[in-house]
Amino acid sequence: MSANEVIHINVKLFATFRVGRFVAEPRNYPVGTRIVDIVRELEIPEPEIGIIMLNSKHAELDKQLTDGDNLGIFPLVGGG
Repeated sequence: MSANEVIHINVKLFATFRVGRFVAEPRNYPVGTRIVDIVRELEIPEPEIGIIMLNSKHAELDKQLTDGDNLGIFPLVGGG
């Protein structure tokens, strides 16, 4: 891939999503990558996702990413 076919995304995982993965990591993806593509690559079960933040704003799984985006993925919060 040439440099213009790659986007650089900063991915940060929270709580249980960090287990066996990472806390925060800069990652490279092809242009056209969506949040759901990263979720699937990281094998995060979609029903367990509570909040997705993209550049400090709520985002949906089908949102396409752009170079330099900051993505945070939070699990559902349990409790009683």
